[in-house]
Amino acid sequence: MTQERSISTQCLINIRLKNETRISEFYLLGLSDDPELQPTLFGLFLSMYLITVLGNLLIIVAVTTDPHLHTPMYFFLSILSWSDICFTSTTVPKMLVDIQTHSRAISFAGCLTQMSVFLIFGCMDVMLLTAMAYDRFVAICHPLNYPLIMNPHLCVSLVLLSLFASFLEGEVHVWMALQMTDFKELEIPSFFCDPSQVLGLSCKVTFTNDFFKYIFGTIYGFLPILGILFSYYKIISSVLRMSSSSGKSKAFSTCGSHLSVVCLFFGTALGVYFESAASHSPRGSSVSSVMYTVVTPLLNPFIYSLRNRDLKRALSRLYKPGAD
Repeated sequence: MTQERSISTQCLINIRLKNETRISEFYLLGLSDDPELQPTLFGLFLSMYLITVLGNLLIIVAVTTDPHLHTPMYFFLSILSWSDICFTSTTVPKMLVDIQTHSRAISFAGCLTQMSVFLIFGCMDVMLLTAMAYDRFVAICHPLNYPLIMNPHLCVSLVLLSLFASFLEGEVHVWMALQMTDFKELEIPSFFCDPSQVLGLSCKVTFTNDFFKYIFGTIYGFLPILGILFSYYKIISSVLRMSSSSGKSKAFSTCGSHLSVVCLFFGTALGVYFESAASHSPRGSSVSSVMYTVVTPLLNPFIYSLRNRDLKRALSRLYKPGAD
């Protein structure tokens, strides 16, 4: 009751301020206020960002230059690597600049732009992981029809559809944010404009916003997970019916990398959701969100390069062009 009264009072104060001046910026609280910790955070996140960009660029170059990797699976992987670079570039460079300049301010327009781009490429990752699960399902359950089904036209169409759906989600969330007129506060307890944190600043809880949250949560969260689970259910059923142990091993090896990335991405995202729901610390979810915004794009290239023999060969050819 006391907390609700405090929020109501803060809303009234901010409404009065809004009548006098238009709210033009928010303040990102970041990961820590400790000045002595800032150089460590800067070095750590700069290193992680550079490794992420380099690792994903290597995968893109390897897939592009090696004819053996011109298949649907690696086509989707190269697009996923590009999406991961954009995804992490949405948040980390801004945080590094903030640490160096000792500034936590971000303009209202800049915050909405960051939120939109973050959602676009985060959703793009989800859509691509779902398309890759479908690709593995067709390859293992319908191998004879695989070239016919997973033709270049379908692959490009799936990527364009993923991009369109991601853009739609980003724009709807921006529209929801633009409907906000009264704010509880102007401080965002994160190192970037997390959509849930930004929308949570509104003093008013509207039916329209809640409706869109649940609809888009179902479309971009529940349905992709359901599609991936169904694909792997069919894959496992098909593999268990194989009589050859080598065939089973090969089938599982082609899915191992993708399944690892799926578990890492959705596992960390769900972890952030439950952490933010259970934590009473304003920075609790911020620290957890580092896992899926920074760590997951960092680990994806290592997962695919270490577990995939064809990709390891392609990467070795980049270092040694004459290697076979």
